[in-house]
Amino acid sequence: MVSRRLFLRQSALAASGALVTGPLILRGAADSTAANRRFTLAVVGCGGQGRSDLKNLLAAGATLVALCDVDPAQIEKARAEALKVGGEATTAAKAYADYRRLLDDAASFDGVLIATPDHWHAPLCAAFMRAGKHVYCEKPLAHSLAEVRSLRELSRQSRVVTQMGNQGSASASLRRCTELIRAGVLGQIREIRHWGVGVVAQEGSATGEDPVPAGFNWDFWVGPAALRPYKQDVYHPYKWRDWFDLGNGGLADICCHAMNLPMRALDLSYPSRLVVNPQGDAERPDKAAVEFHFPARGRLAPLVLHWQGKGLPSAEVLEPLTEVYKDKLPKGGLMVFGEKGILYTSHWNTNGLIRLNGEPRLTDVTRHAATRDIPETLPRIKGHELEWVRACQGEVKAFSDFETGGLLTEIGLAGVVALRAGRSLEWDGAKMQATNAPEAAKFVRGEQRRKWLG
Repeated sequence: MVSRRLFLRQSALAASGALVTGPLILRGAADSTAANRRFTLAVVGCGGQGRSDLKNLLAAGATLVALCDVDPAQIEKARAEALKVGGEATTAAKAYADYRRLLDDAASFDGVLIATPDHWHAPLCAAFMRAGKHVYCEKPLAHSLAEVRSLRELSRQSRVVTQMGNQGSASASLRRCTELIRAGVLGQIREIRHWGVGVVAQEGSATGEDPVPAGFNWDFWVGPAALRPYKQDVYHPYKWRDWFDLGNGGLADICCHAMNLPMRALDLSYPSRLVVNPQGDAERPDKAAVEFHFPARGRLAPLVLHWQGKGLPSAEVLEPLTEVYKDKLPKGGLMVFGEKGILYTSHWNTNGLIRLNGEPRLTDVTRHAATRDIPETLPRIKGHELEWVRACQGEVKAFSDFETGGLLTEIGLAGVVALRAGRSLEWDGAKMQATNAPEAAKFVRGEQRRKWLG
């Protein structure tokens, strides 16, 4: 029998990429949970996104049995939200301040929702996967490239069902856009533009210190990141995204949504080059903060994805949207430019619109007359969380498992490495290396405190 402390130590090391050899140790490996019995759920991270996911999981048929957060106020908010959807049965859910105590009770639940800040994703995913639990983890999959790579490798060895929380993956729009692009409806695609989400985060920590709220274990919340004084409304809740060592800014926040369609539809893997452009250029407000350069893939042409950090694209780029939305243009989204037409979708892969050459205006991709004979090749389902629950019950396959979601996260985090390095990079994605900038290595795998990792 492996001791709990040794088990947790191995899990934390695996998540950080330090444990790369030896057998996979599981506490009760999880095969699919039979559909004819209830699917029991634990939640780790009870903030706003966790509560939103929890409500969807309850609606999908999950039974809540545990809530875990180092901030008791967040647990009570989650309990109140769960009551509205799951009814009185949710009041029996046990509260935990320490995920390690939850792991001690691993026999009481089938799967876990992890919705903590990003810097906790990898250690928690590894610990619960090694405990034989199905895992749904919010995006991005992990905080650093090395952590993501380690989780992808662990998922290949594990029998648990995994899903990353890029919820637009389940939309009919995403799946139809993917089918049309794969079918060659747009022809060769060499340019993609994304805008409406910034990239900026801050290094280091804030100045000053405030009293820690009663019952809130601040040291534990900081966890593997570098410890800094508590400062009210600066890190918790949610604003941790503004700090590179906690959340990596807007690019890491939204890349797993916005890059989802291009990666799936165009067989994208690692970019070969990352071009960083200075922001605040008065003459070119539409200039991308990061350009992701992807090489040719078989018959598919090389392409550049422009991630714009500030302002709006040029009037030429926005022209097709102006025809549809007039003066109420969407604040952001993704535009795909093909030799035979263009396609637009929201950050979250919803509301897809298409216009082929010669057509007067953009049209809903799910109702586009010219492509109605293109067959549906991807399954349709009403909800990303529902798909995970059904996958755990052996009925379907998870659409954004840790292998797929991990590659998607790696693409976005490569851009974060370039931003933090402050220079353009020649990128070897397989080796997670910038061949022209060895100094960028420190942003590929960050240092971790071990205090709370068992």
